[in-house]
Amino acid sequence: MRSDLENFHATTSHRRPGRILFHAGFTPDLERRVKEHIKSDDIAGHYGYFAPAWITVNKPENVPDLDYSRYWKDEKLPEGTTFSGGLAMVPSGFYHFWGFISPLRNAASLADIEGYPMHDASSWDASSLPGKVAEAHAAGKAAQGWIGHMYESAWQIRGYEQFLIDTIERPSWAECLLERIARQNMIGAVAYAKAGVDYVTCGDDVANQKALMFAPPVWRKLMLSRWSKIWAAIRSINPACRIWYHSDGNITDIIPELLDAGVDILNPLQPECLDLDAIHREHGRRMVIDGAIGTQSTMPFGTPADVRVRVKEIIGKYGRDGGLIVSPTHVLEPEVPLANIDALSEACREFGTFE
Repeated sequence: MRSDLENFHATTSHRRPGRILFHAGFTPDLERRVKEHIKSDDIAGHYGYFAPAWITVNKPENVPDLDYSRYWKDEKLPEGTTFSGGLAMVPSGFYHFWGFISPLRNAASLADIEGYPMHDASSWDASSLPGKVAEAHAAGKAAQGWIGHMYESAWQIRGYEQFLIDTIERPSWAECLLERIARQNMIGAVAYAKAGVDYVTCGDDVANQKALMFAPPVWRKLMLSRWSKIWAAIRSINPACRIWYHSDGNITDIIPELLDAGVDILNPLQPECLDLDAIHREHGRRMVIDGAIGTQSTMPFGTPADVRVRVKEIIGKYGRDGGLIVSPTHVLEPEVPLANIDALSEACREFGTFE
């Protein structure tokens, strides 16, 4: 039986794998109930999920945490507020969602953007990474490195409305923040590529359910141009490394440009808001689908039989000769029946095992 690593390489090379790789993620409450349901904490092992090894460059212990206190001085923050870097996160009271209070929401000048504290990871020690990749490969696992967001990080730091306004009224502010983030993305990308990871993961939610959230020229200038440089750097170091990119929503109009820029694997391709058949007909030989199981439809509101039908359908259409990793199009929410989670893995094994 082929390993996950061998199946990953077959899938991303558009060759028939030994089995279709599949995975899912869960909100905390559902994860707790799944563990109770299967009587184990090892969800991935129980269901047979694709479980790559995460390779990370960690902040050295002697590097102090950044000081963001000046952004919250004299601010009265809601009860339960926690911090992630400089971002204040406020409990929403709804599942896993948080409200964000952005540290640069009141920025008054370009100097405020330039002075926002960010770690410089260029001097961090990445010498252990090749060994970690070798360990993953010895265990039959694919190795992945997460290089982060760009647009999403920018709007969280600046504020959602503020950042969008910046792209129109103060583009130098938007470009400054994006460029500072991109430099750190690049540092991680180069480190992972040199270490020999099988793929790097990144992404930004740049579309809503209907269309791109930006005029295409704005997206090309501000985001795609920077991602393209990062992806090109990865490929120049490690030509075999795959690029995995995430964006929710209807990204149909920009898929050709993403593929031209170097993306190999697209996630999640929501069936509720784009025509996956048409996308596959046009681009199927150039891309790998990671997703396609609706979390607004099949998983929460279908029956186990519906889940089986959907899994069989997408494997038959898109996956028999590689090019498909089956997954729900987002983390599964508490209303998803446990029986549907069981049905997902059972169907993937039944219809997606070829050896």
